[in-house]
Formats: sequence, C-alpha cells, structure tokens
Amino acid sequence: MSSASKAWLVAAAIGGVEALKDQGFCRWNYALRSLHQHAKNHVRSASQAKMKMTKIVREVKAKQSEESLRKVMYLSCWGPY
Repeated sequence: MSSASKAWLVAAAIGGVEALKDQGFCRWNYALRSLHQHAKNHVRSASQAKMKMTKIVREVKAKQSEESLRKVMYLSCWGPY
C-alpha cells in the first residue's frame, strides 16, 4: 500500500469518527454509560443501607430484650412480696 493510500485511509477514518461525533453518537454513549454507573452505585448503596438498617433494628431489639430481662430480675429480687 502506498503512502498516499494510507493517508487517504487515515483521513477517511478520522472523517468517520468526526461524523459520528456530529451525529451525537459519542454523546449518547457517554450519557448511557453515566446512567448505568449512577444506577449501579445507587443499587449498591440501597442494599448496603438495607443491611445497615437491619443491623440497627437487631441491636435495638437486643437492647429492649436485655432491658426487659433486667426489669424482671429486679422485680423478682426486690419487688413487693
């Protein structure tokens, strides 16, 4: 292949890329990639928030249970006869 043919081939490739940019192909690709990344991050954070909330609920229930047991023990030892 001669150098003139290579130059025309490179020029055609660059022209094709520029045409795609002008039509908005690259912008849509960026927008779709950005939306996908945003959705992926929010799904992950939502599941992490749910796990964290479940852990907090368990801790609160454990504290309530412990406090209830403490009250029963106190009343059984020091309550009215």
